[in-house]
Amino acid sequence: MTVISSTKNPEALSFVLVAELDADVKRVWQIWEDPRQLERWWGPPTWPATFSQYEFTPGGEASYYMTGPEGEKGYGWWRITDIEAPHRLEFDEGFADDNGAPVEAMGSAHATVTLEDIGGRTRMTVHSVFESEEQMNQMMEMGMEEGMREAAGQIDALLAEPARA
Repeated sequence: MTVISSTKNPEALSFVLVAELDADVKRVWQIWEDPRQLERWWGPPTWPATFSQYEFTPGGEASYYMTGPEGEKGYGWWRITDIEAPHRLEFDEGFADDNGAPVEAMGSAHATVTLEDIGGRTRMTVHSVFESEEQMNQMMEMGMEEGMREAAGQIDALLAEPARA
């Protein structure tokens, strides 16, 4: 399995997911920078994502929705804060309403993605930091840990395909 660990740290208000992937760092970077590849794994298999906006640049914004098994939709947003291709991506993220506007009551989290070479393979670490323990607990109760593990579990199949130019 791709995911080798997922760790919650209530004191640091953080959640860390680590996966090891059978592709080099540049190939794994593509699954973050290309929205068509990103939407093939961002979200659990039963809740696939569709990105309607994706500005992959510092200060850029992304809007997406995930479609549930009954056709229901859950909306989200990203605000990209830093990019150091092909090793590091940082963004703020949160829930959005049906119009794509952030739902302030749900707060936001800050994610840092790092990609490290491990002998021609890649270790991907996604480190999320929450605003409060209440928010973190709410996200975990909503299934964030399981959802992230299921989402990352789809990456191997995507990486097995030829890279796009």
